[in-house]
Amino acid sequence: MAEELVLYTNPMSRGRIARWMLEEAGTPYRTELLGFGEPMKSPAYRAINPMGKVPAIVHGQTVVTECAAICAYLADAFPKAELAPALSDRGAYYRWLFFAAGPLEAAVSNKALGLVVPPEREMMIGYGSYSIVLDTLEQALSGRDFIAGGRFTAADVYVGSHLQWGLQFGSIEKRPAFETYAARLAERPAAQRASALDDAAAAQMKSPG
Repeated sequence: MAEELVLYTNPMSRGRIARWMLEEAGTPYRTELLGFGEPMKSPAYRAINPMGKVPAIVHGQTVVTECAAICAYLADAFPKAELAPALSDRGAYYRWLFFAAGPLEAAVSNKALGLVVPPEREMMIGYGSYSIVLDTLEQALSGRDFIAGGRFTAADVYVGSHLQWGLQFGSIEKRPAFETYAARLAERPAAQRASALDDAAAAQMKSPG
């Protein structure tokens, strides 16, 4: 019997990334919706994720948090979906997963908060500057359909989610390479299913009933 897979999420959070990845993996899963505040800080949920944040997945006895880790784990746990390259060809795949989880996330978050690294301090911070991060990602996406090789992978779920969110809310500059890539990924059936499920969940959580 297959191990149960549970997604702990909130539809207005990074949990949308994990939902999209689960839909791409094509495996059955159960969803537990958590409100912000007390539900995520409860002892029961903190036993799963001590950070008190979503998303998290529980697959049998395995707990995985952090969106990039969830994407990588699901790609390996469900290989029939072919969401990870062969082990011998994972250089770019790992590179861009960790780039988005590190430099991209930090640079975009700091910009959204109005935090600017002084030029003389750029060597002290992992991403250097916001413009360097975006230039690097733009170069990686220019002239190719996917971030890590010739086909769609879990790295596209993660990088693509960052770009879609950033372009929508203005925390990432609108550049042709970004907009073309984000629009292409939004057309994927799994992305559309995930979005519809999360939109319905958001409406459910807002409903007074």
